[in-house]
Amino acid sequence: MLNILAISGSLRAASTNSALVAALARNAPTGCRVSVYDRLGRLPIFNPDDEAERTPREAADLIDAVTGADGIIVSCPEYAHGVPGGLKNALDWLVSRDAAVAKPAMPVHASPRSLFARAALAEIMRTMSFALYEDAVLEIALLGKKPQEVAAILAEPANVLAMRDALAAFAEFIASR
Repeated sequence: MLNILAISGSLRAASTNSALVAALARNAPTGCRVSVYDRLGRLPIFNPDDEAERTPREAADLIDAVTGADGIIVSCPEYAHGVPGGLKNALDWLVSRDAAVAKPAMPVHASPRSLFARAALAEIMRTMSFALYEDAVLEIALLGKKPQEVAAILAEPANVLAMRDALAAFAEFIASR
């Protein structure tokens, strides 16, 4: 069983990115378990002085979750043409650890307009030595939709199939490493 950790870069209650990672968890194909990391807003601001034995419990939990996962999925909104601070903060907690090194990671997208954030996130993750899987891009346009509309879109058979196919392809990528 592959264990995949999905992270939404949004703290918003009605986040389309969070809805997408939750839908991925519900639609994981056989042989995959997708767990959603939902404590992004609880992480303290990264401070290099607080590493090693001084690492806060919340950050240590994130590091352990990433370390224990076979792969990582990140769904990231775009704020001011960049990666939201909360997600960048989470990634910063991983920078000096081995958790990210060669860890398979797949970005997914809830907006077709997040091009700047996509590029910035990919650059950050490559710099951190994640093994970025970008062959099967999963993009489900949810931007600007109300929660009921988001739920309906994510339940559409074509989108369920797209999620399962993307996860299956990512699982193959993980297995090939």
